[in-house]
Amino acid sequence: MTSQKSPPLDRGNPATLVLERQLLLQFGERLKRLRKVQRIGTVEMAARLGISRPTLRAVEAGDPGTAIGTYLRVMSVLGIAAELALLSGDVLQAPHKGAAAARSSRARPLVQVSVTAEDAGHQVQDLQSLALHEEAVRLVRANPELVERAQDTLKRWLSAGNSRSMGLWREWEDILAGRTWRKVLSRTRRAQELRQASPLVTLLPDAVRQDVLAQVRELKKGVKLGDVASPESP
Repeated sequence: MTSQKSPPLDRGNPATLVLERQLLLQFGERLKRLRKVQRIGTVEMAARLGISRPTLRAVEAGDPGTAIGTYLRVMSVLGIAAELALLSGDVLQAPHKGAAAARSSRARPLVQVSVTAEDAGHQVQDLQSLALHEEAVRLVRANPELVERAQDTLKRWLSAGNSRSMGLWREWEDILAGRTWRKVLSRTRRAQELRQASPLVTLLPDAVRQDVLAQVRELKKGVKLGDVASPESP
């Protein structure tokens, strides 16, 4: 059996795994709030979109595996599709060279956003656990033989005797056998419980684990995205 090391995450790029996950979680939560404000139930919303309720739940959970077209359809029904139009156009970009705006002496406005994960209601802990499991699943998909190591760990835990986690470990047996990773990568209460009793994260190299933990610490302090002011030349 061979083990495969996961390449370290690029710390020079602010769009790290944990930050991307937090942005999607916040986006999904915003879509959910907008739907509730407009008093649209999940059955009606799914019918309008022509999707299933599980797919709608995935969107509102910020599932990275959901097609961007589905997110766009949800935004359209909620009346905020114009926000995506801003991103897909040139409105927020620097003007083309030679354009009148480029020749203007007026400084281009700086746009900067600070993203922070609130350390309330175990949100940060769950974000950290989710990020670790996404890294572990990525590792297993690249090297399926690693599943056997997780199964061996699970067998040792089960043979140790009675535990409050016994039911969760039994469920993990089915998850590992069927490779049903979505069951542990969702934001449901059961998925959270499964992640707390998981043999999957034992597969992670220490470097990857420490990198995710460092990203979470940075996110708790706040990560700034957008333009960075540069000193003007005299």
